[in-house]
Amino acid sequence: MGRRKIEMKKVMDSSSRQVTFSKRRTGLFKKANEIATLCGAEVAVVVFSPGGKPFSFGHPNVDSVADRFLSQEEAKEENPKKTDDRGSGKVVERLNQQLADVLKQLETEKKRGEVIDKALLKAKAKAGLRIHERSRTELVKLERSLEELLESVKARESDMEASSSLLLLANKPVAKSG
Repeated sequence: MGRRKIEMKKVMDSSSRQVTFSKRRTGLFKKANEIATLCGAEVAVVVFSPGGKPFSFGHPNVDSVADRFLSQEEAKEENPKKTDDRGSGKVVERLNQQLADVLKQLETEKKRGEVIDKALLKAKAKAGLRIHERSRTELVKLERSLEELLESVKARESDMEASSSLLLLANKPVAKSG
């Protein structure tokens, strides 16, 4: 029978429209795959069925193509003469979230350090109250272990502050204009 010319108008019968949509969608996705394969292009196609259900095809995937497209659009809006891949809103959001998480973790560690410092002071005070019950070597061991614990906590706090500073410097979050 072969191919025949189809008049370009809306198919009125809903079941025929659904069948036509499914066949055309498959053909469209095949063509998108061909252009991606033959030309090395990044392709994304999103279509909604007559019933409102979304279908998508992407090479390498829809999300990466959409993110790349959106980051270029944001860069054009921010500075029409200069395109900058760092303008991706999702990337900035993710980096800002990472920074907030690290700062929250730093604050938690500082509070933990304060609690440990208080416990050390309390332990030293307790050890001082019962000094007559402990031997000299036992007291020296206790003091050494408390000092090591204090140094360990201070080193951890210092590492957390350094990590936070490096993250701040490395990411330099971009403020959203709105």
